[in-house]
Amino acid sequence: MLKLKVNGRTHRVDVEPEMPLLWVLRDHLNLTGTKYGCGIALCGACTVHVDGEAVRSCSLPVAAAVGKKIVTIEGLSQHGLHRVQQAWIENQVPQCGYCQTGMIMSAVALLAKKPRPTDSDIDETMSNLCRCGAYARVRKAIH
Repeated sequence: MLKLKVNGRTHRVDVEPEMPLLWVLRDHLNLTGTKYGCGIALCGACTVHVDGEAVRSCSLPVAAAVGKKIVTIEGLSQHGLHRVQQAWIENQVPQCGYCQTGMIMSAVALLAKKPRPTDSDIDETMSNLCRCGAYARVRKAIH
């Protein structure tokens, strides 16, 4: 039995320690906002925060998240939309939307470290893939 702190709540899960955090979140805690994309930590659709860092949950063994603070898109804001989610709406960032939860989680982590990022900071940090090519709108929303 593993104990996880997710979105401010403590959960006990009976899973193998090497199971990816993504599958624990989706299949055992029913937090389906975090998406499966590639399974090899490349695309970023599965991005969550672990102790404030943007992490690809598809490749992180759940045992590595024990004792850490995990935040998913569902826990990003306790009251309404997070300001980054609001910026996403105002700038009409998503097209298909599949990658957007991971993009938002990466953007929030970037802004926590650099509240006024340059275009270069954004390009360096936002390594999430978007098949629709919404990168210019992502940059605008982050600014």
